[in-house]
Amino acid sequence: MKPYTLFLYACLLSAVCVLWPVRVQAQESDALSEARRAYRYFVAGQGDSLYVMLTAEMQAALSPQVLGGMYAQLEAQFGPLQSEGEWQQVEAQGLKVCLRDMTFQRYALRFQAAFDAGGRIAGLFVKPAPRASSEPPAAFDSRKMEERDTVVACGKFRLPATLTLPRLPEGKRVPCVVLVHGSGPQDRDETFGPNKPFRDLAWGLAERGIATLRYDKRTRVYGKDFVPEGREADYDTEVVDDAVAAIALAQGGLPGVDADSVYLLGHSLGGMLAPRIALRSEEALAGVILLAAPARPLEDLLLEQVAYLNSLAPSAEGRRQEAELKRQVANVKRLGTSAFCDTIALPLGMPRSYWADAVACRPVEEAVRLTCPLLVLQGERDYQVTMHDFGLWRAGLLRQRNAVCKSYPRLNHLLQEGTGKATPDEYQQSSPVPAYVADDLVRFIRTGRVD
Repeated sequence: MKPYTLFLYACLLSAVCVLWPVRVQAQESDALSEARRAYRYFVAGQGDSLYVMLTAEMQAALSPQVLGGMYAQLEAQFGPLQSEGEWQQVEAQGLKVCLRDMTFQRYALRFQAAFDAGGRIAGLFVKPAPRASSEPPAAFDSRKMEERDTVVACGKFRLPATLTLPRLPEGKRVPCVVLVHGSGPQDRDETFGPNKPFRDLAWGLAERGIATLRYDKRTRVYGKDFVPEGREADYDTEVVDDAVAAIALAQGGLPGVDADSVYLLGHSLGGMLAPRIALRSEEALAGVILLAAPARPLEDLLLEQVAYLNSLAPSAEGRRQEAELKRQVANVKRLGTSAFCDTIALPLGMPRSYWADAVACRPVEEAVRLTCPLLVLQGERDYQVTMHDFGLWRAGLLRQRNAVCKSYPRLNHLLQEGTGKATPDEYQQSSPVPAYVADDLVRFIRTGRVD
């Protein structure tokens, strides 16, 4: 039996938030305590005790005998258990997912249990553990770089920020890259589990002589109060307004920053909106970088992501969620017409104003209007923003002599290296952004090319 077939049963952990799937829970929870108990039953071969912890759907698919014999089967195939990893917990739309790596003599596996709102196990996996990254961890070298606290101010909103600079001779100024996050209430590092891709990029660029400005997202600092009085929730109030303010700060005389050499880098949702941000900036940018940027409507990506995750672990609940999301997305497509139904919930719980902006967004068309150098980068293993999107960028920018496109065969959405199509589990594995990404960014900033 191949390792990837060794799953017990899976309930779709679907409701991965579009463009940024899950959120790590920082402290011990009831679910984690229950996961520890389920794991003890699993290892001890106590199938009867584990069986009573399952949902009715899972009990219908599994027997106590199957549960009780699985661990012995694993040891027979992979040798004795040699070590066990730390427990981790993530969330996916109401499911609390607890996981732990198990290193056997001949293979490393991951034990994973997903708990529903009632505390029952709605999904149970044993599957290959993600491989540890060979990339050395990111390191701050005070001999080569320094960091200074600052604030991005946009109206009444004040967002804590960090300016990362290479160590400079007195009076010297360097290019600066403003980093704009993906969806969700992101911090300035784009922290996800043990990974901090924006911090990695900031340190990597500083080591190579380039400054960066990164800031906590408004939805993180102000929560549901992110919309100014008299405005509505949309892409501008979530992302664009603050990014424009950050660019103005970088161009306004930050210490060590060359005001005429400010670049914009948007990741994920930030990449999709980077052309809009650039067009709205009062001062011209030296260049724009799109990293894992959607080219298609947000609602289409959301539906594609949920369908992909459901294909990994089909379940009745997953099929129900996907069907309901299809109904919601179809209604989003009817916005502005008489066919729109006010009684159908909108995806992600976002208001009508937000989805109206999403439907109207045309990122590729906006990118064509840019005259500054433009770089589009994409991980080929990314399941959230796929090579389909990358193909749309390439096709749309084919005649633009200022545009350069490049994809990375081994990278996923968080710029983590791996093999095969990515899964959400990888995001909980510490894996820094590879050095060659920073190398390409620097090459683009210096020459306008990446080859």
